[in-house]
Amino acid sequence: QVPLVESGGGSVQAGGSLRLSCAASRASDSGYCMGWFRQAPGKEREAGARIYIDDIGIGSTYYSDSVKARFTISQDNTKGTVHLQMNSLKPEDTAMYYCAADHWDARYCSGGSLTARDFDTWGQGTQVTVSS
Repeated sequence: QVPLVESGGGSVQAGGSLRLSCAASRASDSGYCMGWFRQAPGKEREAGARIYIDDIGIGSTYYSDSVKARFTISQDNTKGTVHLQMNSLKPEDTAMYYCAADHWDARYCSGGSLTARDFDTWGQGTQVTVSS
């Protein structure tokens, strides 16, 4: 069983928008951290945005400086599915985007210290290409 399934990547011109979705197989669970990382060719995988999955549906969030104010991460009502709305896309946003999940509490999930090595469950990745 695939733990995380991503969808929504594609190609867009600079200034455009895309929406990524990540569905977790454990949709009934709560109390864990889900996020989006991205990796451009020749670069390390970097954090983009994270959200703490809670019972209310309004989890604590984290955004890296490179995506803050342009990207919005959200949890839908069925839980276990996270969306990343990406607006005002730039060519430097071009990368493979990966969904990740792990059991980090809200304090760590919304903080800035977690890296890709702190997550054990990953999706296959979805390509986002932004042309100038």
